Amino acid sequence: MHDILVLYYSHRGSVRALAERIARGIESVAGAHARMRTVPRVSALCEATAAPVPESGAPYVEAADLAECIGLALGSPVRFGNMAAPMKYFWDGTLAAWQNGTLAGKPACVFTSSGSQHGGNESTLLSMALPLLHHGMLLMGLPFTEADLGHTQQGGTPYGASHVAGPGGSPVLSEAESRLAFAQGRRLANVALKLGRP
Repeated sequence: MHDILVLYYSHRGSVRALAERIARGIESVAGAHARMRTVPRVSALCEATAAPVPESGAPYVEAADLAECIGLALGSPVRFGNMAAPMKYFWDGTLAAWQNGTLAGKPACVFTSSGSQHGGNESTLLSMALPLLHHGMLLMGLPFTEADLGHTQQGGTPYGASHVAGPGGSPVLSEAESRLAFAQGRRLANVALKLGRP
């Protein structure tokens, strides 16, 4: 089995729901395994620290996860049209991986969730793409051959899977959002296995 890293930060559960659906898409491809990881919250207080293991959900990401994966799906909620601070903080600390080319040549995709249809989904997806491009990753989107992409009234973009959680922050994906996330995971796994880079 080859691991594909599904790395996400989720505050109210929507991005986690997308991550889980992408993981199912990854694991629908023979030989592919989804390795779920998250990042800790950040704090403005210098003395604040997070528990070494999250209370629930995926474990925190480590350098070995980047080295051992053959592909990466990266997710964050929208924060004013940008990725959330905890995810940005993580990528700001990946200098060693960048210097070593740890992720160079590996395929990647991005996914997000916002509170409204025009809350900044696409700009957030693009903000997450930037560090991946600097790491030399091969960025993949969602093609319009996925029929839901042309018809969804909720989330879904050619830049990556997305979810519109609404003002209440509902983590329940629409049927189209769920299918698109699954398709994105399946597509990432197929490409990663074809490239065959450990």
